[in-house]
Order: sequence, then C-alpha cells, then structure tokens
Amino acid sequence: MLQVAGGGFGYLALQGLLAEQSAAANPLASKASHFAARAKRVIFLFMRGGVSQVDSFDYKPELSKRDGEELSGGRKYFQSPWKFKQYGQSGLWVSDLFKHIAQHADDLCVVNSMHTDVGNHPQAILQMLTGSFQFVRPSVGARVTYGLGTENQNLPAFLCINPDFSAGGGQNFGSAFLPPACAGTAIGEGDSGDGKGARSLKGVSIPYTENSKFAVDEQRRQLDLLQTLNRERLAQDGANERLESLNQSYELAFRMQSQMPELMNVENESRHTLKRYGIDEEPTDNIGRACLMARRYSEAGVRFVQISHGFWDHHVNLLERHPEMAEQCDQPIAALLSDLKERGLLDETLVVRTSEFGRPPLLNKTNGRDHNPAGFSIWMAGGGVKGGLRYGETDPTGQTAMVDKVHLHDFHATMLHQLGLDHKQLTYRYGGRDFRLTDVHGNVVHDLLS
Repeated sequence: MLQVAGGGFGYLALQGLLAEQSAAANPLASKASHFAARAKRVIFLFMRGGVSQVDSFDYKPELSKRDGEELSGGRKYFQSPWKFKQYGQSGLWVSDLFKHIAQHADDLCVVNSMHTDVGNHPQAILQMLTGSFQFVRPSVGARVTYGLGTENQNLPAFLCINPDFSAGGGQNFGSAFLPPACAGTAIGEGDSGDGKGARSLKGVSIPYTENSKFAVDEQRRQLDLLQTLNRERLAQDGANERLESLNQSYELAFRMQSQMPELMNVENESRHTLKRYGIDEEPTDNIGRACLMARRYSEAGVRFVQISHGFWDHHVNLLERHPEMAEQCDQPIAALLSDLKERGLLDETLVVRTSEFGRPPLLNKTNGRDHNPAGFSIWMAGGGVKGGLRYGETDPTGQTAMVDKVHLHDFHATMLHQLGLDHKQLTYRYGGRDFRLTDVHGNVVHDLLS
C-alpha cells in the first residue's frame, strides 16, 4: 500500500477504499497526484557516460585564461575547443556542439551546479536512474508509474528506448520491489561501449504484440479461459502476487496489439517530419527514431519515456568522440522540442537531458577528460520549468559546484514535484520500512519552476 513516510495513510487511501482496491487490482490505473501537477508526463534523455559540462552548457572564460597550465599527474587545464555563443532573448551560453538544441535556448532550464556522490559509471548510473547506488531500488520511471499510473490502458506506462544493459542492466528501468507492471518495457538495445554502437531501431518490434495465428476475438476467448483458471488458483491461494502480475501482463499484452505496432512504425509520418528528426540519415537515424517514438508515445498517453544515448565516456580522443556523439543527438533532440511545442505538448511534458556525472576541465595524457561527479550540467524543458534560465555555478574553471548547488536527490524531488508528487509521500513499504526515490534526502528547487 502507498503510505506516507512514518506510517500514515497514503494518498491512495485518501481517495477511498474503492480507489485503493482498483489500484491494487491494476497498478497502472490512473491515479490522482498529491497536488496540482504542471507536467503530465516525462521524456527522460539519458546521455550515458558523462557529457562534458565545460564543452556544452557551462561557459568558463576563466578556463581559457588558464589553458595549458600543468597540474600533477601529467594533467593540465584545457579550454573547450568548441566556441560558446549566446542564444535567444535569454542569452543562454551554449557550445557549438549543440547548435540545434541552442535554438531552443529560451525553453531550456540549465542547471550548472549539479553534483552526485560517486565517480564510477555503474554506481553513478544506478544512482541517477534509481536514486541509489548501494541497493536494488525501483527506477525513476517505475516510481512515477506507481505514483500516477498511465493515461492509456492499451500501452505500457513506462517505455525505455535503447536501454543500456551493461551497467546496472535491467535495474536501470526495473521495478525492484514495486509491482512488476511498473517496470519499463524495453525497445531496442543501446550502445554498450563495445564499439558496435546502438542496435538499429528500424523495423524493431516488441515480441508477442502481434498474433498471426488467431484473430482478436479468438485470442480474447483463449485469454478468458486462461484467466478463469488463474482466478480459480488465486481463490485457492488467497494471495499470489506473482500470478496477479502475470494476469495483468497478459491483459496488457493483449491490449497493446491495438496501438503498439502502429505507434512504433514511424515510417507513416510525413517525409518532412522524418527529415526533421534525421531519420534515414546518418548519424542521426537511431536517436531520431527514438525521439520521434517518444513524441508519438507521449502523445498517446505513455507516462514516462526514457531514451538512453551513449557512449559518452571519452577518456581518450575527446576532440573526435564528443563531436561524433553530439552530431548523433543534437538535431533529433531539437526536433523533439520543436514537435512537442508545435503540438501544444511541451507545456505538459517535462523533457530532461542528463548524464550520470560530468567531466573535469582538464586534459589527461590520452587527450581525454576523466570523470567528475563534483560538478556537471543538466537541462530541462517544458513541464512548468523556467525557460532561458542558467541556474547555479561551478568554480571559475568548471570543476566543482559552488553556487546554488543541486544534488541528484534535489533534482529527483523537483522532477516529481512537477508531476504533482511529493517525494516525501511517494513511498512504498517493503521489508518493514517505507522507501522513497530520494531516501531521506532531497529538496525541491523552487527557483527552477515558473
């Protein structure tokens, strides 16, 4: 049962016993938020590996003055090789790596003072995507799904496009101790860093969402028979969470046939739209398809769409690899923002772009930048955040968050707040205690909100 930390009744209980029973029977049932929400859904763009903040959204003129200054260990200060310019009426500083996204400067809420707890990829990725690097915990998308349910019962509430299975695996979009129906449904497979790149999304499908042997009415009769047998077993057992989850997955898989294959097929979009996202062109095809799917799914009522894009871990050859990765995603992400805005969806859709950590303002012996959890940049757009805002500061060289620091837990609390969820109340009792995404930490950063 959903409860308030400390053991009080949760917000489902406050909606009455009938609503609570309905949610128990179907964890994806639409639920009321704790308070009025600014955003209905999230598109979460995860740049795995660590985008360098001083080469993207954290302009540091002091770093240019200290360029070449040597430090211990053979490292030296290294100014960004990409030019920064001011964009929009807000004058937001953005590097040439993201010239397409920069056209949306007045919609971007850039946080330059992010920091997290660990500098190793596996742990940092888990903390960004689940709130904890120490224990198995539900993913952010699963928490949102559990708290709000979905707007469309014919689709999963949570989709993960190009999931990364190398660091954290299924935990990155799993449900842990929450109902299994809250876990993300994977589409495709992302870049694991093995040099093969992400699996193409062209023609990708989700298994068992199409049935070539039986018509829909025949499938319904078959499923009804199976569910009758399952209900008899449930009556005998009294409670069987695994079987209940299986029943729910059968029903969802049946309903998904009506919409899922059509939504995955982006080819039925106009040629103008496909070109805008960079589809059928390299190197933008994969992320272009992912972003266009995200728009289509969000418009159809999916609550949380997570897109993974990697591999941004550039200890070697930063000057070659960062531009390659930026070229893959810059145009598609800009197209997504434009598309959402033109369709009137951006105001109610919170778009997030983040990495697990950033990069230091230093060059190592292999012409790359290493890991930096002490300071990095993220941005958000839509969903009631302030556009054209540059919030917080790192030190003059871009190494450490110094002014208006925002911890990862604060970011999670703020994201939930925009969805109408109080991070302190969105808890789940497991193993004798109440768990929440932010554990015992986190504060909503109200200065980011419009």
